[in-house]
Amino acid sequence: MPQTLLDVQGLSCPLPVLKANKALRGLPPGAELVVLATDPASVKDFSAYCAETGHALLSSDASEGVFRFVLRKRDEPG
Repeated sequence: MPQTLLDVQGLSCPLPVLKANKALRGLPPGAELVVLATDPASVKDFSAYCAETGHALLSSDASEGVFRFVLRKRDEPG
Protein backbone atom coordinates (compact mmCIF):
# COMPACT_ATOMS: atom_id res chain seq x y z
CA MET A 1 0.00 0.00 0.00
CA PRO A 2 1.45 3.42 -0.89
CA GLN A 3 2.41 5.88 1.81
CA THR A 4 0.89 9.33 2.17
CA LEU A 5 3.21 12.21 3.12
CA LEU A 6 2.17 14.91 5.58
CA ASP A 7 4.66 17.78 6.00
CA VAL A 8 3.98 19.71 9.21
CA GLN A 9 7.44 21.23 9.58
CA GLY A 10 7.34 24.57 11.37
CA LEU A 11 4.12 23.81 13.24
CA SER A 12 4.07 23.54 17.03
CA CYS A 13 2.17 21.23 19.35
CA PRO A 14 -0.65 20.26 19.07
CA LEU A 15 -0.96 21.03 15.34
CA PRO A 16 1.22 18.18 13.98
CA VAL A 17 -0.88 15.54 15.77
CA LEU A 18 -4.17 17.26 14.89
CA LYS A 19 -3.24 17.41 11.20
CA ALA A 20 -2.08 13.77 11.26
CA ASN A 21 -5.37 12.74 12.87
CA LYS A 22 -7.30 14.52 10.13
CA ALA A 23 -5.14 12.92 7.42
CA LEU A 24 -5.59 9.43 8.91
CA ARG A 25 -9.37 9.84 8.93
CA GLY A 26 -9.25 10.14 5.14
CA LEU A 27 -7.16 6.99 4.65
CA PRO A 28 -8.31 3.35 4.52
CA PRO A 29 -7.42 0.92 7.33
CA GLY A 30 -3.84 -0.32 7.03
CA ALA A 31 -2.68 2.76 5.11
CA GLU A 32 0.60 4.36 6.12
CA LEU A 33 1.11 8.04 6.83
CA VAL A 34 4.61 9.55 6.86
CA VAL A 35 4.77 12.71 8.96
CA LEU A 36 7.65 15.21 8.81
CA ALA A 37 7.79 17.55 11.81
CA THR A 38 10.27 19.93 13.44
CA ASP A 39 8.68 20.32 16.88
CA PRO A 40 10.74 18.26 19.39
CA ALA A 41 7.55 17.64 21.40
CA SER A 42 6.27 15.62 18.43
CA VAL A 43 8.29 12.58 19.54
CA LYS A 44 6.32 12.30 22.78
CA ASP A 45 3.07 13.46 21.19
CA PHE A 46 2.97 10.88 18.38
CA SER A 47 3.87 8.05 20.74
CA ALA A 48 1.02 9.03 23.09
CA TYR A 49 -1.39 9.62 20.19
CA CYS A 50 -0.80 6.14 18.76
CA ALA A 51 -1.10 4.49 22.17
CA GLU A 52 -4.41 6.27 22.73
CA THR A 53 -5.96 5.74 19.29
CA GLY A 54 -4.71 2.27 18.39
CA HIS A 55 -2.84 3.41 15.29
CA ALA A 56 0.64 1.87 14.96
CA LEU A 57 3.79 3.95 15.20
CA LEU A 58 5.98 1.94 12.83
CA SER A 59 9.06 4.14 13.07
CA SER A 60 10.32 7.37 14.52
CA ASP A 61 13.66 8.94 13.64
CA ALA A 62 15.33 12.32 13.33
CA SER A 63 17.84 13.86 10.98
CA GLU A 64 19.09 17.44 10.97
CA GLY A 65 16.24 18.69 13.15
CA VAL A 66 13.48 16.98 11.17
CA PHE A 67 11.52 14.20 12.84
CA ARG A 68 10.04 11.49 10.62
CA PHE A 69 7.20 9.32 11.85
CA VAL A 70 5.56 6.44 10.00
CA LEU A 71 2.06 5.61 11.25
CA ARG A 72 -0.26 2.81 10.14
CA LYS A 73 -3.98 3.40 10.42
CA ARG A 74 -5.66 0.84 12.64
CA ASP A 75 -8.23 -1.58 11.35
CA GLU A 76 -11.78 -0.39 11.84
CA PRO A 77 -13.53 -2.02 14.80
CA GLY A 78 -15.50 -5.03 13.59
